[in-house]
Amino acid sequence: MNSTSNYAESKGLLIDLDGTLYHGKHMISGADILIHQLKEHQIPYAFVTNNSSKTPIDVASHLCSMGIPATPEDVCTSSLAAARYIAEESPGARVAMLGEDGLRNALISAGLKLVTDSPQYVVQGIDRSFNYQSLAGAVRWIREGATYILTNPDLQLPSDDGLVPGAGSLSASIQAASGVEPIVIGKPASHLMNYALERLHLTPTQAIVIGDNMRTDIAAGAAAGCETVLVLTGLTTKDNMQSHIDAAGVSPNHVCTDLQELIALLCP
Repeated sequence: MNSTSNYAESKGLLIDLDGTLYHGKHMISGADILIHQLKEHQIPYAFVTNNSSKTPIDVASHLCSMGIPATPEDVCTSSLAAARYIAEESPGARVAMLGEDGLRNALISAGLKLVTDSPQYVVQGIDRSFNYQSLAGAVRWIREGATYILTNPDLQLPSDDGLVPGAGSLSASIQAASGVEPIVIGKPASHLMNYALERLHLTPTQAIVIGDNMRTDIAAGAAAGCETVLVLTGLTTKDNMQSHIDAAGVSPNHVCTDLQELIALLCP
């Protein structure tokens, strides 16, 4: 990108959350100003998260508690995108779920039937009640022909006690035992981004993906055909940026050191 003038004019933004707008319960400096500026300039945006455990109401409430304006309608989760994917492919399908409230609510809202026997789909997200019985049931259903859907492939996720196993770590055991790879919905796959684009009524060339993680946010934006802006507010820093770019196999269209620099880029 050679110019910052009117960069976001007539475009929409797909914005990552953890590491981009906040760290845990703490807002990253400038996040509230960024959203206020987007509203003032009438730039459409969506919060796009791999988190499958939270409902849009939960996510919006968390943002608001830190002073970042948000409504449930602003939020696109991997659970919502997974539910939409299945409902479009097989309306009213029988689904076995390994997950939490965010995934359960999304599946039910999409008109899908949650079952504990003979499912057409096995949908798995983060599931902190996951156990051997969960694993055995999922593997049996998948080997019997159920389509395996993974909300997001994150191997770890942040918690108050540091990093803990994520949905991708649980999936690794299911894949090892079943011999089947899942259809991945969340970042770095493009399904979640396509869902968010649909919600904003945008084409990929009209959207900019903003995030701190090269291997999820930026890779997903590139996979969906969107422009990308990497912010050095979370996982990626000046010191490790090149190694993350090399690992992701893609480069961002622009890099911003902080959210103040991003605001200047988007709302000159």
